[in-house]
Amino acid sequence: MTLLSTNDVRDRFSKAMSAMYQAEVPQYGTLLELVESVNQETLSQQPELHRRLEAQGELARLTVERHGAIRVGTADELSMLRRLFAVMGMYPVGYYDLSEAGVPVHSTAFRPIDDDALAMNPFRVFTSLLRLELIESEALRQRSEEILAKRDIFTPGARELIERHETQGGLTSEEADQFVTEALETFRWHQDATVDLDTYQALHDEHRLIADVVCFRGPHINHLTPRTLDIDEVQRRMPEMGMNPKAVIEGPPRRDCPILLRQTSFKALEEPIRFAGDAQGTHTARFGEIEQRGMALTPKGRALYDQLLNEGRKQTAGLDNDEYQRVMQDVFAKLPDNDEAMRREGLAYFHYHLTAAGQAVKESAGQDMEVLIEQGLVEAQPITYEDFLPVSAAGIFQSNLGGGKNEAYAGNANRGAFEAALGVQVTDELSLYAEREDASKAKVLADLQG
Repeated sequence: MTLLSTNDVRDRFSKAMSAMYQAEVPQYGTLLELVESVNQETLSQQPELHRRLEAQGELARLTVERHGAIRVGTADELSMLRRLFAVMGMYPVGYYDLSEAGVPVHSTAFRPIDDDALAMNPFRVFTSLLRLELIESEALRQRSEEILAKRDIFTPGARELIERHETQGGLTSEEADQFVTEALETFRWHQDATVDLDTYQALHDEHRLIADVVCFRGPHINHLTPRTLDIDEVQRRMPEMGMNPKAVIEGPPRRDCPILLRQTSFKALEEPIRFAGDAQGTHTARFGEIEQRGMALTPKGRALYDQLLNEGRKQTAGLDNDEYQRVMQDVFAKLPDNDEAMRREGLAYFHYHLTAAGQAVKESAGQDMEVLIEQGLVEAQPITYEDFLPVSAAGIFQSNLGGGKNEAYAGNANRGAFEAALGVQVTDELSLYAEREDASKAKVLADLQG
C-alpha cells in the first residue's frame, strides 16, 4: 500500500479550499488576480528581490501560498481540528491572546514546520477558540454552551479517515481525495443558522464574533489570504477593483527590508441568513485579506518591534492610512532598515549558505562565519516569518466585525487552558527560527570541512 505524504494531502486540500471559497465569495477571485498582477510587476521592477526569492525557494511557493482563519467554540472541536490538520502535516505553532485587543478568543496557527514542507506549500490556518468564560452574562454563557454541545462540525467520513491516518500512518491517494472532500464540509458556509433571530441578536450584541462562532453548523472559513510582495500597492488598487479596503494596513510600516507581517483586507460581506423559525436576516463574517511577509525577528528584535508598535499606535488613532504610515515610519526609524544591520545587531534570523565561490574553495576556507561572509564565501538570507501577530489579527477581526471591542476581555491570557483544550502544547515559533538558523550555520561549516 502506497501512502501519500502529508505535504501532498495539504497541497490538495488548500487548492480545494481555495476553489470552494472562490465559488462562495467571487470577490476572492478578483483579489487573487490583483495580487498576482502586483506580484509580477514587483518582481520585474526589482530584479534583486527576484534573485533572492528564487535562491531561497520562495518564488515557487508564492502563487500557492494562502492562510485561512476559523473560529471554534469548544475544546472538543479544537482537539479534533488538531488531529484533522495533522493529516496534512500541519501542527500548532504559537499562542496568541486576542483578549489583549478586546476580542474574546485565544488562538494558534496550524502550519507545516520543516523547510521542505514550507517550500512546497506553506498553507496555514489561524485557529481561534471562543472563550465563553469571558462572556459576562451567565444566561448567555449557558445558552451558548447548550447550542455548541448539540453540534458536530465534522462529518462521519472525516472522523473515520482521520482515525485511519492515525492507525496506518497515512492515507492512500484515493483516501486523501476522500479526506479532502469530507474535511471541506467543516469549512463550508451555511446560510441557515442553528438558532432563532432573538438568540442570534443577543449573542451579536455581546460581541459579533460570539454570534459568528455559536450560531452556525460549523466554523466556516472566514477568509483566505494570498501573499503579496507589495501590500501598499494592493491597498491602493483595491477600490479600482470594486473592493472596500480597511482603513489602515496592520503591522509594521513599509520598509526596504520588510519585517514580520503586514495585513489588510476588504470589508466583510453582509450575507442573507435564514434563522430557526424562518425569520430572515443578515450576518457579516467573511472578508478578503492580503498579507506581506518579511523577516522573522529574534526575541531582541521582537521586543523592539513591540515597543515601537505601542509608541506608534498611541500617535495614530483616527489617522487615514497615508498619515498612519508616515507616523509609523518615523517611529520605526529606530529599527535598522537593511539586512546586514539587522543581522549584525541580532535583530532577525538568517539562513546561511555557501556561495558559488564558497563551494569552489571548500576545505581551504576558515571557520569564522563573519570572515566567510566578508570574503563572499557565505551568504546570509533573512528567514521568512511564517507566523502571526496578535494585535494585527485582532485589528483585522474588529474591522470586519463592526469595530466592536470590549475592554472587559483585555489581558486575559491563559495558555494553559488553551493547551489543555488543544490536547498538546503549542510549539514556540521563535525556537523554530533559531533551530533553522543554527542548522544552516552548522551545515555551512560541515560542508567547508568536506
